[in-house]
Amino acid sequence: MKPKEGLLIVLSSPSGGGKTTLCNRLMEADGNVVRSISCTTRPPRGAEQEGRDYYFLTRDDFEKRVAHGEFLEHAQVHGHYYGTLRKTVEELLATGRDALLNIDVQGAAIVCKLAKADPRLRRALVSVFLMPPSLQLLEQRLRKRGTDTEATIARRLAEARREMACWREYDYVIVSGSIEEDYRRMQAILNAERCRTSRQSFKTE
Repeated sequence: MKPKEGLLIVLSSPSGGGKTTLCNRLMEADGNVVRSISCTTRPPRGAEQEGRDYYFLTRDDFEKRVAHGEFLEHAQVHGHYYGTLRKTVEELLATGRDALLNIDVQGAAIVCKLAKADPRLRRALVSVFLMPPSLQLLEQRLRKRGTDTEATIARRLAEARREMACWREYDYVIVSGSIEEDYRRMQAILNAERCRTSRQSFKTE
C-alpha cells in the first residue's frame, strides 16, 4: 500500500461545548493526530501558552497575514480574529499526519467551501460537530469555566443557539456525553474514514 495523505479533521462546537477537551483526549491516544495551532488576536486565558494553545498575534500582524493569503480560514468572533495557517495544514497532510482543526462554525464553513474547489482538501476533509446535550448544560459549563462575565455568557449562549442549528452541514454529529464517550465516538469516526476505499492505494498485481 502506498503512503496516504492525512485527514483534515474539522471539529466544531459552541464555546464551552467541550471540543478542546475532546481534541486533547484524541491527541493523547492517537499519535497520528496533530492539532493545527490557530492564530488569534485575543489575549491568553488562564494557563494558555504561545505556540501550544494558540499563536497570539496583534491585530495589525493578523491583518497583514490575511492580506498575504496565509490563512486557510479566518473569522472574527466575539470581537477577536481567529485563523488557521494554510502552510501548517498542508505540511501535515503531505506527511500523512492528520491535521485537527478546532474551529467554530464560521471557520468550518469556510474550510468546507474551499475543500469543494480543492481536490486534495476534499479528499482529506472529515467534519464533525460536537453537540451539547442542552443549552442549560452548556450554560453550566461556561459558568464553571469562570473566565467570562455575565454579558459574555449571555452573548455566547445566543451564539450557541445559532451554531447548534448548523449541525446538518457537517459529515458527523456527536451528542456530547462524558469525555470518554465523546472520545470513543470520535475515534470510531476516524477509524472508519481511514478505511474508506477512496483513501487507499493497493498493488493487486
